[in-house]
Amino acid sequence: MSTVQIPRFPEAHHSLIQPLAQMSDPDLLTLFQRYPDQGRYFTALLCRYTPIVYTLIWHSTRSAVQADYLFALTWRHIFYEMGGLDVRQLTATTNLQTWLINLTAQCINRANLPPVEEIQYSIQAAPPPLWCYVEQALEALPPRQRLITIMAQTYHWSETRIAAYLQAEGENLSPAEIKASLQEAYRHLETALPADLRSIYFDEPLPDQNSAVEMGNFEDIAELMR
Repeated sequence: MSTVQIPRFPEAHHSLIQPLAQMSDPDLLTLFQRYPDQGRYFTALLCRYTPIVYTLIWHSTRSAVQADYLFALTWRHIFYEMGGLDVRQLTATTNLQTWLINLTAQCINRANLPPVEEIQYSIQAAPPPLWCYVEQALEALPPRQRLITIMAQTYHWSETRIAAYLQAEGENLSPAEIKASLQEAYRHLETALPADLRSIYFDEPLPDQNSAVEMGNFEDIAELMR
């Protein structure tokens, strides 16, 4: 591979992220754990540590496509692991940078990446913070709604095909009912995304700005689940 090309994340310059650049790692980690309904703290940590994590991954993969995909998978793993990390123990025995390097090394060693031609991931379309929080919102959907959403967006099944599949499983829903269920799922997923992430990625005003939030972004968010 050629010289490492570190991804550039425009969100690092967003007005919600820039002030966090002055905060310490323990403070950002504490805020991330204390306010799970806000995505800015995780985003700030990703922007801070992208150069280190990506460089490690770059030298262990064969192409930029694989590097981007493994980078996203690694940050998804970091996202879930960081939620249970003991901040006091971390600062007493090591630091967040060392912890991230070790976790990245584990992800590299365990990675079983598909061939380049099978990877559909785009780091520009689905930056890791957005991917992580969309996935978290998807997990919170009722089981049937989640299944319908995955079949529609991941496998690109039509409402008719989804209805036929569910009928074979003993659930009688018409294509029109499938479409209505999908629209409801999209609304739930979009509103489940942290408001600050909607501001960062979709330019939506924060609720305290007394402006109505525009719906309809999930047609773009759905692409992240491919």
